[in-house]
Amino acid sequence: MKDLPIGISDFRKLIEKGCIYVDKTKYIYDMIKSNEYVFLSRPRRFGKSLLVSLLEYLFKGEKELFVDTWIYDKWNWESFPVVRLDMNSVTTDEVISLKQSLSERIMEIANEYNITLDSQHEADMFYELVIKLS
Repeated sequence: MKDLPIGISDFRKLIEKGCIYVDKTKYIYDMIKSNEYVFLSRPRRFGKSLLVSLLEYLFKGEKELFVDTWIYDKWNWESFPVVRLDMNSVTTDEVISLKQSLSERIMEIANEYNITLDSQHEADMFYELVIKLS
């Protein structure tokens, strides 16, 4: 019997470990195709990070992760740049630490895509990153 994915919030890790996964890709597909704004709200420990991880791999075009899912033969597996700011990896104890940590994470993402950012303020850096990626 497959293991339960207790504490696993990364879709790739869940699939590679062969854990139980309840396929929700039809609902995700419908949500994406609806062209509406979506606010994702769930209680703590209810799968938000796993859902965001799944969306990240979906938009990066990592088809091999979705072999046994509903979406596998229905999705255009084109790869798009993804900006994922995981607040679990950001220091939030003080405002200065938060700003510095966000800046560092935005720079890491820019480096992944070989983008040079000229802005110094976190909001401007994020805006510049999104513009240059598009």
